[in-house]
Amino acid sequence: MCHGNQDSFMQERERLNDTVMKYAGKTTRRIYSLDNQTYREGALSGKEKELLGLVASLVLRCDDCVHYHLARCHEVGVKDEELAETMDIGLLVGGTITVPHIRRAFDTWDGLKKPMEECGHDE
Repeated sequence: MCHGNQDSFMQERERLNDTVMKYAGKTTRRIYSLDNQTYREGALSGKEKELLGLVASLVLRCDDCVHYHLARCHEVGVKDEELAETMDIGLLVGGTITVPHIRRAFDTWDGLKKPMEECGHDE
């Protein structure tokens, strides 16, 4: 998934979150807030927390979540080797059923690392 596709994914995610918030009650608002607070820097770095979120998303086989955490991992400077070890943990814990998700995840990662012009975008 190249930057443009990932940007579109993130924009769509934000739009859908806005729609959810339009209807959200107290419980939904609290869950969203708790999610935001959980990924802040603390005893664990934001980078470590994103990698943990990525493993959990992989094991739960949520492609949207995997793509989101990959984008965040890219933003916080995760290195290829760190990502590979994280994916190994997800594979070990989640089993071979996670392999299709791992394939798509590494494809997304490759796209995130490409310059925009290689993806057919002029930004």
